[in-house]
Amino acid sequence: MTSTHAFWLAGRQATGEATFDVTSPWDGRLVGTVSVPTDAQVEEAVAAAHAVREDFAATPAHVRAAALDHVSKRIAERAEELAQLISAENGKPIKWARGEVGRAVSVFRFAAEEARRFNGGEAQRLDTDAGGQGRLALTRRFPKGVVLGIAPFNFPLNLCAHKIAPAIAAGVPIILKPAPATPLSGLILGDLLAETEGLPAGSWSILPVTNDRMPALVQDERLPVISFTGSEKVGYAIMDSVPRKHCTLELGGNGAAVVLADYASDADLDWAAQRIATFSNYQGGQSCISVQRVIADASVYDRLLPRIVAAVEAQGTGDPADDATDVGPLVSEDAAKRVESWVDEAVAAGAELLTGGRRDGAAYAPTVLTGVPADATLSCEEVFGPVLTVQKVTGEAEAFAAVNDSKYGLQAGVFTHDVQSAFRAHRALEVGGVVVGDVPSYRADQMPYGGAKQSGVGREGVKFAMDDYTYERVLVLTGLAL
Repeated sequence: MTSTHAFWLAGRQATGEATFDVTSPWDGRLVGTVSVPTDAQVEEAVAAAHAVREDFAATPAHVRAAALDHVSKRIAERAEELAQLISAENGKPIKWARGEVGRAVSVFRFAAEEARRFNGGEAQRLDTDAGGQGRLALTRRFPKGVVLGIAPFNFPLNLCAHKIAPAIAAGVPIILKPAPATPLSGLILGDLLAETEGLPAGSWSILPVTNDRMPALVQDERLPVISFTGSEKVGYAIMDSVPRKHCTLELGGNGAAVVLADYASDADLDWAAQRIATFSNYQGGQSCISVQRVIADASVYDRLLPRIVAAVEAQGTGDPADDATDVGPLVSEDAAKRVESWVDEAVAAGAELLTGGRRDGAAYAPTVLTGVPADATLSCEEVFGPVLTVQKVTGEAEAFAAVNDSKYGLQAGVFTHDVQSAFRAHRALEVGGVVVGDVPSYRADQMPYGGAKQSGVGREGVKFAMDDYTYERVLVLTGLAL
């Protein structure tokens, strides 16, 4: 894992003049050294992607599907190697890294399936009015242009897959920028794509460009589509800087898990507490749909809270390479210090710390608080760490209002057995997804995924990303005997 890694320029390996090191957030060891493309090499990649647009769009569906199937198969064959790499560069516990690899296998398989059925064309009779007699409209989708995909550090393989796989499936050239902290997993996708046949040179590049060089790429008119996953601040800065471009932004959240009054048996509360504890801490809490807020009905609150605390305290912490570890370090010590400062601020303002609240380097102990003031940073912002707040409410309406009392709206979980409550939640909650009977952290990679309010615009999920990368173009045929 410590060799110098080349990047991928228009489908071929290349190296630049500079390098940077990738180190483990757990113990600081060197994981790999990455070559950085020069400005001239970035220009070459952009020019190649722009030039190949028509050829790639015309590539037969079976060629694109075969390439995607190949990558899916090869990820599965190299699964343990990839999981170890994710864990090393990200600090993610190996159990969760293996899960991420499995999801990436599915993403490329889903993309292969969508490539085979995408853009079949929808026919519409226009002779419903006299002026349309003999006319038929055929609607197909065509690429908007080259995609600039910008991926985050928290799922360094799967969220790169969510940029690349839909682009290839739709015949859209893509330039992928992996996160500087975790570029190695994304670069491995280049190894696998390079094994395929039939994709035009220039249709994909993977460039580990530093963040300070991104404004020029964002502004480049040859890259009309931007797909960004990351922080609210950066995402909206990108959108504001290019108002005429198409931007898909998958941003932050402060996911709420609601436990309603009917979810009251011991088995119900044990299940809810275990799921809440697990998914407030998985990935070190570094998931935009991790559980940050628990909103519990007063009738179950006193029985639920000690269960949550016990389940959180049972989370195994330590070396991410250990199969028994549930919660590893955050991506950096600075990230852990930020979480520490937010918790300390909340406690100073009157919140009660029930467990956790300790930092050791880049690691932060799984933490539960109650009584967090509404104006505390911990209440208002995305903590992106293993921290959970619990509040008591009375009734469904108050619970749903508490979920909506946030600038974010990515996903919410509602623990209830009442189908009417489930449908009321679906209607009332200002989020991109409602998960009933479980935490907000559930995501299937084929479903539409994205948020409302400040959690972003557009949707990911293979089919929905393909729609985002393309636009409808209608063909009207005249003089037909319909």
